[in-house]
Amino acid sequence: MSKIEKLITRFLSKPKDLTWEELIIILRFYGFEELPTGKTGGSRRKFTDKNKDIISLHKPHPKPIVKYYVIEQVLEYLREKGKL
Repeated sequence: MSKIEKLITRFLSKPKDLTWEELIIILRFYGFEELPTGKTGGSRRKFTDKNKDIISLHKPHPKPIVKYYVIEQVLEYLREKGKL
């Protein structure tokens, strides 16, 4: 099993300690890239894929651990788009 496969399996189990960096790796695997934010972008981060679909997520701070609802949001979005 490759590193990304292990990470996706972990992601699908909805871990309580998934980091923001791990989530970005997963999103990139599914073809998403982060859109640049302006000076007042706050903690909202937007990601887009080749179809120009956009997903907006809350970047955790000060700790890099992703909240459970963000994991749920990404899973639901990926299922809706047929990527999972």
